[in-house]
Amino acid sequence: MSIMKICNVKYSYDGNRAILDDITAEFNAGKIYAILGPSGCGKTTLLSLLGGLDSPSDGAVLFQGEDIEKKGLAWHRKNNVAFIFQNYNLIDYMTPLENVALTSKEPPLPVLERLGLTREEMKRNVLKLSGGQQQRVAIARALASDASVILADEPTGNLDEDTASSIVSILKECAHEMNKCVIVVTHSNDIAKQADVIMGLRKGKLNRGF
Repeated sequence: MSIMKICNVKYSYDGNRAILDDITAEFNAGKIYAILGPSGCGKTTLLSLLGGLDSPSDGAVLFQGEDIEKKGLAWHRKNNVAFIFQNYNLIDYMTPLENVALTSKEPPLPVLERLGLTREEMKRNVLKLSGGQQQRVAIARALASDASVILADEPTGNLDEDTASSIVSILKECAHEMNKCVIVVTHSNDIAKQADVIMGLRKGKLNRGF
């Protein structure tokens, strides 16, 4: 059984052109999915719907067979999913250690070390870190959570090639060894090639392959 499913989902702004047009897809635990598509095609919108940040104009988003609106979108965001945002969404008056501790029952230091931060950097205010370092903190926060689903919006966009490769490896490990469902939206074919399932989003339609 799929851990998440979108059923006949439609989404449009103010009733105008459909961003997502009657799409249905299933996402399973233990797999990493890459959703490819050009800028403005609706990839981030789809991720927002999966994460309960917004509601579809029509159709439903299911988690373990239940409409996420039944228990409430806030409950879904808190208990079922972890986000890796393009703009980090860190608590800007906290350190990396404090940011990760918000989502993790385990000590935050090991996951931050694994993502390449030094102990000195972990104790700085996040605004004093580079963009790439802030992105690593955002990724660490998602990886450290108990959420069954990780939703990543261009997670390697601010990272150098070597670091980006290691991040993708960690996301794959989350899926294959921790049995999480990892859904990545990206325009990078290199990232997509490492996914278990590739989906293409074009003109409001979502299809296997690209």
